[in-house]
Amino acid sequence: MSDTSIALSLGGITFLLTVIWGGPLIQVLRLLKIGKQIRIEGPQRHITKLGTPTMGGWLFIIPVLIITGTLNLVSILTEVNVLGRSILLPLVVMLAFAGLGAWDDWKGIHGVRRGEGLRARSKLLCQIVLALAAAAALKYGLQVPELYLPNYPEEISLGIWYVPIAAFVIVSSTNAVNLTDGLDGLAGLITAVAFAAYGIIASLQGQVFLLRFCFTVVGAVFAFLWYNVHPAELFMGDTGSLSLGATLAVVALMTGQWALLPIIAIIPASVTASVILQIVYFKLTHGRRLFKMAPLQHHFELLGWSETQVVQRFWLVNLLAAMVGIALALLKGR
Repeated sequence: MSDTSIALSLGGITFLLTVIWGGPLIQVLRLLKIGKQIRIEGPQRHITKLGTPTMGGWLFIIPVLIITGTLNLVSILTEVNVLGRSILLPLVVMLAFAGLGAWDDWKGIHGVRRGEGLRARSKLLCQIVLALAAAAALKYGLQVPELYLPNYPEEISLGIWYVPIAAFVIVSSTNAVNLTDGLDGLAGLITAVAFAAYGIIASLQGQVFLLRFCFTVVGAVFAFLWYNVHPAELFMGDTGSLSLGATLAVVALMTGQWALLPIIAIIPASVTASVILQIVYFKLTHGRRLFKMAPLQHHFELLGWSETQVVQRFWLVNLLAAMVGIALALLKGR
């Protein structure tokens, strides 16, 4: 059985397992009254989403943890190499950022600052600490390739700068996916495409264990989309968005092709840029707005696009960008 076949099979198995327990999870979240809080200044059509179960990231995180952890245990106890121990790092990162996101979600629902969650500085500080730990593990533990560039034949060494740069990539990706989340199915579709793209890149590099992990995540996220497409029955919350963003960055760093991340994940990158530009323009012009609303997806909603139109068109753009990213990863200089 080929490596690609195993990866696709893992994705299919994870999809089935995740879909099966989605319904019971939604019922549990409803019983616990873990419902979405809506921003007052957001598009008015989003008011209908008030109370929809959130923290749904656990729907895909737990199956990925169980399947990847079990297969690693099999590899350790037997001579059958189903998955490699290197996959434990993205797995730990996924769980750590999911825990941070769940804390933020819980604070937003039951805390003093309802609808707000953790304070931005506290949240960012936790992200930086976790990212630095992951970056150090990538460099000194896994000794991953530090940087590949399209049409350049050799690995580029970043030396002592690798850890802070890698940590910046992780924190940026985490928040980019978090900002992208907000429309039914958007963050899930975008990240599934990005993980699939990096799975292909990992396969081209011969990193078969990373390939299998990526498609396990893709299968789980597709299953989440079963419940998250418009009109959503379940939201991933920060539990899901923070963990997906951080894990995607770690996967990109493991391939050494992290410079292509803004292309392969062009929608999260654009959404983040829209927020930064909106803030800068607002301050420079003393109150004028560059976009009708930021993040970018809400700007297009206020232009008259339906939610499904925004999601589908953004997904198509990101799919094409991911294809370009893979093509660039194939370029080898002389």
